[in-house]
Amino acid sequence: MIEHPSDRARELLHGAFDTHVHIAPDVVPRKIDDISLARRFEQLGMAGFVLKSHYTSTAERASVVREAVPGVEVLGAISLNRAVGGMNPLAVEVAAREGARTVWLPTVDSVNEATERELPGPANPPVWVKLQLELREQGIEIEPVPVVDDNGALLPETREVLAMIARHGMLLATGHLARDEIFAVVDGALDAGVREVVITHPEFPSQNIEPADQRALADRGALLERCFTTPHTGKVSWERWLENIRAAGPKRSVLSTDLGQVFNPPVEDGLALMVDRLLEAGLDEEEVHTMGVVNTRRVAGADPL
Repeated sequence: MIEHPSDRARELLHGAFDTHVHIAPDVVPRKIDDISLARRFEQLGMAGFVLKSHYTSTAERASVVREAVPGVEVLGAISLNRAVGGMNPLAVEVAAREGARTVWLPTVDSVNEATERELPGPANPPVWVKLQLELREQGIEIEPVPVVDDNGALLPETREVLAMIARHGMLLATGHLARDEIFAVVDGALDAGVREVVITHPEFPSQNIEPADQRALADRGALLERCFTTPHTGKVSWERWLENIRAAGPKRSVLSTDLGQVFNPPVEDGLALMVDRLLEAGLDEEEVHTMGVVNTRRVAGADPL
């Protein structure tokens, strides 16, 4: 197992963004806080990151971090879980006006995850699962957040959210939706004029998107997110993760870490550890640069280098 990134991996990531991190402050303990991470990114020559919370908008917080560490572009986001009102167009509008970049569709409160939690879980469950169960034990029942009706058609509020994302030029990430929901949302997003779509960690157990479906989504113009934590924590094998990248093609994949858990490697190491893994597997530096820099800048809405 690669424990420390190589100098070459660091060099290849100059100008990169990590577009999926979970860091302090948060409702659970995290590996590092946002200002400290921004300083680490600045030292390493990385461009910035997107702050993800499952429970609140991070747009205002991101603006504070940018002021504190002006050399790094820290971007806010919102996840449309029950804590922000679910598929709440008003929450999206406010987040957009505050400068949020990414809108994640329901993650921890998706209908798909509600179904998955009734089944035997993975050996290493995500940190948020424990919190969801604690809330339930306290008598706080969290209704799942649907994005489609019983016939698989997009709900009116989903269409309204997609229209707002398009109007504000935000990025749509599919969250923890199931396969059929993802296809309905991507098609609806394209119809609404959304310009950038990311399929959130398609290897994650509750998504588990087959290679042919990944290619079909990429053919629609979506990028497939390859998260470090999914194989690192054993939710998918590194071999399968690599096979999916090869099947869809590096140009259609974007690296992110999904890091910040206290038991995982440092957040600032995640992208570089993936780069070393990809180079070791035989991908060339141009392919790695495309996934790690070109496409992360695209997801962040940054200008090409």
